[in-house]
Amino acid sequence: MNQSLAHRGTIFVEEGVVLEQRGYPGNQFVLRLEAPKCAAKAEPGSFAHLTCDPAVPMRRPLSIMRVDADQGWVEFLYKIVGDGLRHLATRREGDTLSLMGPIGNPFRLHPDKPRPVLIGGGVGIPPMVFLAESLRYNTQAWQPMVFMGSEIPFPFQPKPSTIMVPGVPDGVIASMPLLDSWGIASRLASGSDFAGCYDGFVTDLAWKWLESLDAKARSEIEIFACGPTPMLRATAKLSRELTLPCQVSLEEYMACAVGGCAGCVVQVRTADGPAMKRVCVDGPVFDAAAVF
Repeated sequence: MNQSLAHRGTIFVEEGVVLEQRGYPGNQFVLRLEAPKCAAKAEPGSFAHLTCDPAVPMRRPLSIMRVDADQGWVEFLYKIVGDGLRHLATRREGDTLSLMGPIGNPFRLHPDKPRPVLIGGGVGIPPMVFLAESLRYNTQAWQPMVFMGSEIPFPFQPKPSTIMVPGVPDGVIASMPLLDSWGIASRLASGSDFAGCYDGFVTDLAWKWLESLDAKARSEIEIFACGPTPMLRATAKLSRELTLPCQVSLEEYMACAVGGCAGCVVQVRTADGPAMKRVCVDGPVFDAAAVF
């Protein structure tokens, strides 16, 4: 079946109502919308296409960070990088905006790999939070480890983790409090000298920890990542050299987000040779080895 046709009936257009918008240093915002149709179908790795303001004709794609299907809300983290998101940051509680979603193929977990390693960089953090929360409610005994990196202040107040993680370099104790409260281990990395964070790239921190594992533990690892292209390229190298499976969520500019315009295509290796795939409906999640 044509991939874009496969998504028919699963992408909804609805008027989202702003429930909350919180600002953080570095022009970062967390937006919570009442959007029950999207919330009911969203999976970790999927995204939505939002109308930022009546003055901005083009929608913007934003990764979904959290959902509550029972209460009917979806939450996004974004950073202002252009005029559209600058307008979005002005929306307040009670405002409405058009939301189209959920869109895209999500991350896929494999029961034979019960120790997922989640790596998020910058605005690539949201899908990792969504995936971590889904593991929290999954019936399988998953043992996730989350690594996050940012060169600007994190969109939360890091705190020393209450969860011990053997193999993490000494002094690296900063964590995301929300994950810690869920009983999910996390560690942070930055080159900006933030207290308790690893001084360097998040992929280097993940590499050091992975190398500390014995063969049995490493055989149970699968990597999931989202972030800037250089970070994803480094993650793909890490997974290749340590012989670990890895899924990456790509971030590309897109116009329609439903497969019609082909403005977000990337080259992917397939069994039949190189092929051009649309990040919106063929992705955004791909096998790392196929893309890098």
